Amino acid sequence: MIKTSYIDAINQAMHEEMERDERVFLIGEDVGVYGGVFKATKGLLDRFGPERVIDSPISEVYIAGGSVGAAMVGMRPIAEIQFADFITPSMDQLIQQAAKVRYRTGGQWTCPMVVRVCCGGDVGGGLYHSQINEQWFFSQPGLQVILPSTPYDAKGLLKSAIRGEDPVIYFEHKRLYRWIKDEIPESEFTVPIGKAAIRKEGKDITIVAYGLMCHRSLEAISELEKEGVSVELIDMRTLLPWDRETIFESIKKTSKAVLVQESPKTGGVMAEISAAINEEIFDYLDAPVTRVCGLDVPAIPFAPPMERFFLPNKEKIVNVVKKVIEF
Repeated sequence: MIKTSYIDAINQAMHEEMERDERVFLIGEDVGVYGGVFKATKGLLDRFGPERVIDSPISEVYIAGGSVGAAMVGMRPIAEIQFADFITPSMDQLIQQAAKVRYRTGGQWTCPMVVRVCCGGDVGGGLYHSQINEQWFFSQPGLQVILPSTPYDAKGLLKSAIRGEDPVIYFEHKRLYRWIKDEIPESEFTVPIGKAAIRKEGKDITIVAYGLMCHRSLEAISELEKEGVSVELIDMRTLLPWDRETIFESIKKTSKAVLVQESPKTGGVMAEISAAINEEIFDYLDAPVTRVCGLDVPAIPFAPPMERFFLPNKEKIVNVVKKVIEF
């Protein structure tokens, strides 16, 4: 075991998969000579050369479209979108092409590509460098959507994504890049796509979260435990497909649920999870399913006090959990 940061775990996964499979290549803005804007791709150009580590033009539609074409003829591209805020030009290629290849060809063609997307707030990035727009892709059958919260999962899920046969939107939360460190094996491992993780066991209430919000939830749980509240925390890890079994079994046990996401409340991932809970296991609930989310505003504010006001945090989660417990 070796202590590794979130961003180094991602870098390791790409090194290992490019060593393992010569079809794997990387394309994106500044991924080569510069080593990535956050240095997630450092060392890859030196090791694998410019034919497999490609510095692209500043064109997300080119990055995504070229990757779709390469994937369909047998390559395994890792496309980097430098910030989630700039993914919109690539949406036609990702939604109309990549997500539909297997379906429209009756399974004769697949599109094995990974789109790495740097996302998230709590970094003072302002409206064009802080978005987390996972909900745009969550509603698209044909895609897989991943957002890990730990270095172990960041590495293991990325390796699984690269080896899969379907297009994966792989979100990396920039706040976690160097803040979170974890002991991960030096030996080969992967993490299965579509399986949630129980981060903490409890009996009074279930919190479901992903990405940075898992860590904010753990901070809240530390406070709640001082008051005798036992909380079970489920880390979704994979958003599409999401792990109904693990989430439902936890809520059946605790009979109460709080769902936490960073992105705005309306139309978010947790809206669907809440609807599914109410439709499928309503009889197990002792209180309304409640969400803690970012605000429904056009973008995350730049000013630190306003950014803190926008984002879910320990205090907000604690307050909502208490209200649900007391219902």
